[in-house]
Amino acid sequence: MDRLAAMQVFVRVAEAGSFTAVADQMNVARSAVTRQIAALESHLGVKLMARSTRRLSLTSAGATYLEQCREILDRVDAAEGDLAGEGQTLRGVIRTTVPLSFGLLHLTPLILDFSQLHPDIHIDVDFNDRRVNLIEEGMDLALRITDRLPDTTVARRLTACRFVVVASPAYLRRHGEPAHPDELARHACLAYSLASRSSWHFIIDGQPRAVEIGGPLTANNGNVLLEAALRDMGIAYQPTFMVADALRQGSLVPILKAYGTPRLDMCAVFPGHRFVPRRVRAFVDFLSTRLGPEPYWDRGLGLE
Repeated sequence: MDRLAAMQVFVRVAEAGSFTAVADQMNVARSAVTRQIAALESHLGVKLMARSTRRLSLTSAGATYLEQCREILDRVDAAEGDLAGEGQTLRGVIRTTVPLSFGLLHLTPLILDFSQLHPDIHIDVDFNDRRVNLIEEGMDLALRITDRLPDTTVARRLTACRFVVVASPAYLRRHGEPAHPDELARHACLAYSLASRSSWHFIIDGQPRAVEIGGPLTANNGNVLLEAALRDMGIAYQPTFMVADALRQGSLVPILKAYGTPRLDMCAVFPGHRFVPRRVRAFVDFLSTRLGPEPYWDRGLGLE
């Protein structure tokens, strides 16, 4: 038995809570995974997992062993990284999930650049706005836009993400420009359904406040809302990475600039306490460097 490999399988099964899920991730038969765990238990002389028809759980010995395995695997990975020279080729697979619109607009060229720099790395990208369970789906990391993460989340900030309220000049000529967020109730607002369908968030009199909105269109993708705003259909509350080009071209204009909007972060989120392979760390370092602490798409917009 390869004890290090068995430890890696044990950690994956413990985190996923499923032999089948790990077998699918590793592209092996479920029996191969169960044999690895059984061999590890036989070697240690203790039961690590309690199995039933409905669920899989760790024994007290298994919970203790899990933390020790994580520490050992972290140290092994760190040692290999320290010994590896800068010129050593990075290899392996990186599985990542990224927001659809941001991924297509800004991450695609960066992912392709990284892939060309490291041709021995296979990058598997899931463009999706849903909140993916990284452990269950065998992902190495997710890129997420958020204002907060649970304390237990392992994450690294990559860049800022700010929002702006926009409309086309033609829409504003026909319907007038709201002078205060409360006036949005009288306008056609284009809502993003994965956030809040019925309210937008502002900083008013120094305090955060949700303002009720309504309108003709709700969608779970920002590109749809951007196109609707460009067609003079209403007012949109969009991240600047979506509307920067339209603002520079004048096809959309910022409104309600006197009222701030909450700033979010683009973060790289890792699956629990699992050790992070060197290739994944290199990928995140690359993205962080290219995106910068203040994103390039905000330069020159004059929104401050």
